[in-house]
Amino acid sequence: MDTKIYDSYIEILKEELVPALGCTEPIAIAYAAAKAREILGCFPEKAVLECSGNIIKNVKSVVVPNAGGLTGIRASMLAGLVGGKADNQLEVLSDMTPEHISIVKELLDSNSYEVRLLSTNINLHLLICLMAKDEYVTVEIKHTHTNICKMEKNGQVIYQNDVANDKYLGTFTDRTILTVEGIYNFANTVSLEKVCDLIAIQIDYNMCIAEEGLQGDYGINIGRTLLDIGHDEPVWTKIKAYTAAASEARMSGCGLPVVTNSGSGNQGIATSIPVIVYAREHDLPVEKLYRGLVFSNLLTIHQKTLIGRLSAFCGAVSASCSSGAAITYLDGGTLEQINQTISNTLANVPGIVCDGAKPSCAAKIASCLDASYLSHVLAMNGKYYQAGNGILKADVEETIAAVGRIAYNGMRATDTEIIKIMLES
Repeated sequence: MDTKIYDSYIEILKEELVPALGCTEPIAIAYAAAKAREILGCFPEKAVLECSGNIIKNVKSVVVPNAGGLTGIRASMLAGLVGGKADNQLEVLSDMTPEHISIVKELLDSNSYEVRLLSTNINLHLLICLMAKDEYVTVEIKHTHTNICKMEKNGQVIYQNDVANDKYLGTFTDRTILTVEGIYNFANTVSLEKVCDLIAIQIDYNMCIAEEGLQGDYGINIGRTLLDIGHDEPVWTKIKAYTAAASEARMSGCGLPVVTNSGSGNQGIATSIPVIVYAREHDLPVEKLYRGLVFSNLLTIHQKTLIGRLSAFCGAVSASCSSGAAITYLDGGTLEQINQTISNTLANVPGIVCDGAKPSCAAKIASCLDASYLSHVLAMNGKYYQAGNGILKADVEETIAAVGRIAYNGMRATDTEIIKIMLES
């Protein structure tokens, strides 16, 4: 592999495998609020938060971490204002205290902290304005959860990132270099010392929250339920149970961080935990596990680059497709069988709608993992759907691109309608 491309693959992993405490959309709001308060220099007398429809969709029903079980947009903003530490970025609420939570609950009844729908064509976009006496501050985030593209104080621009404003990829290493074959070759040859710290943290964080999800009382306890009913296929049942339990705990406000993928904790969970559990259940060498995780993470990033950060297309599909393909990789599958696993999965679940972040995301992940496991088994037995079956193309890259078109272009109207329905309730 070309040295420049090799180094870029490593940079992409570093950019995307980022620890986060809580669902990343409420955390983005809390981060912006904490940063704006820091610049203002005091607690605001008034705040106005404007959010894109996709931000609203993903914050409406999810529990804000370390916030006493509170949910929603205003709670996210107030948690960031009261107890957030901007320097912690996606772990901005890691130092919340019971006193902070009490203050947030009191302020929820105040009319001084408003939330509005932001008119924008950018799915991940928010703008917060804080006011105190004669001073005011605005902070704007676009495209990615911590990408502050503009900050103003009293009408004066104190920071602006023009490149990131213009183009989603302007905030990242070029993603167009990613291909399934390139990812496969990279996973086989990368010097593990270059990525071991990233992967070790992902294993530690994401399995820790999975264990907590199985032991604690989160949502409807889907992880424990899956373990109870899945005796016929113990390994795959354990994979689904651990993965779903981690998601449910996270969506229900668990105070443990996860390592994200493509800006999403659920995607980070569904990309990694199935691979970790499969490798451990089959006593695979640690080196093999690490290479499997490199493969799975990069494949999710590859798919999500074409779909976008936020969409009407559920990211559990992309992440589960990737972990299923990574299991084919761990099982000694050829590149052709890996491609077949991907195509089989995308033939089965080429689109599950995203109706926001919430505990039932865990059930969607379990369903997508069923599809990816079936696809893995079929591929290992030489069975796969042919080109022309629905959206499937002869080349796996063209199939991935087709799904990207459906999610990014085709589901825009669906996304708008989902947001309208959610705002009615």
